[in-house]
Amino acid sequence: MGIKVPVNKAKSQRAKSAGRLAGILVAPTLLLITVVIVWPSLAAVWSSLFGTPGLDPETGFVNDTAPFVGMQNYADIFNPGNTRFWIALGNTTLFGFVTVIIETVIGLGMALIMHRAMRGRGLVRAAILVPWAVPTAVSAILWKWIFDPHGAANALFGTDILWSAGNWSAKWAVMIADIWKTSPFIGLLALAGLQVISSEVYEAAKLDGAGPIRRFFSITLPLAKPAIVVAVLFRILDALRMFDLPYILIGARKGSVETLSMLVQDEASNLRYGSAAANAIILFLYVFIIAISFVKIFDAEIISGSEHKSPTKLRLFRRNSHKGAVK
Repeated sequence: MGIKVPVNKAKSQRAKSAGRLAGILVAPTLLLITVVIVWPSLAAVWSSLFGTPGLDPETGFVNDTAPFVGMQNYADIFNPGNTRFWIALGNTTLFGFVTVIIETVIGLGMALIMHRAMRGRGLVRAAILVPWAVPTAVSAILWKWIFDPHGAANALFGTDILWSAGNWSAKWAVMIADIWKTSPFIGLLALAGLQVISSEVYEAAKLDGAGPIRRFFSITLPLAKPAIVVAVLFRILDALRMFDLPYILIGARKGSVETLSMLVQDEASNLRYGSAAANAIILFLYVFIIAISFVKIFDAEIISGSEHKSPTKLRLFRRNSHKGAVK
């Protein structure tokens, strides 16, 4: 006669086996994250505590190793007299929010156009997504030619603006180029959100007498909101780390467009690795805080919008349309 294993003990053994299998499967990913993210981040924090090798005032000799300065690099960065850092922080914030707001509006319009059932829709989608497919370096060179003093922008508008030499003109040149390139990205993710909306919702809204504007704000925008929020989050994180576009389009060490990423690169290229690491840590914390705040603000709305609001609106429109039919 066979031995019967208790059910609870069998379940416990299966759970342990599944746990071990999960640990084995996750281990390579954790190892990769440790090597690629955790270790470089800790190394950057450690490097930010050291200064630049130079003349030792006590001995009069040149140091071969970087001296330990503790938090001095951070104190120098946040010094009110360090205008370069504050200008770079302002440019980073400006590019990170103004461009994303405009890109969201344009991208949503692109999504609505690509979502419409019309002849040649595939060609329209391909044409809209071309700017996103162009490498950023190539896009920057293209716009550098457009914003040249003798380029297409001045020829088109009949102006003589020195786009790269001015303060706000250089900022607008970078923002226009960035908006042109990355608006299709938001449009693509917003299109994915539009395609999951059931046509029954729109039919119920039409029966209820809702016009195009009301259908857009009551159905399209709320139901596509999760996809739009994800797209905006990705774009904010990307825009706050902007480097290659202003670096190629306007140039290095230009206070008009210098971002924190450009400041980190410039410090590192001049062998000021401690200061570069400190600036990089501050940029990381800045992006991290904004990302966490964004998720905290919109996370509940994403869940409620995807699980509760959609059925509620559908039931509302069906109820109203049913009442209209009964009357």
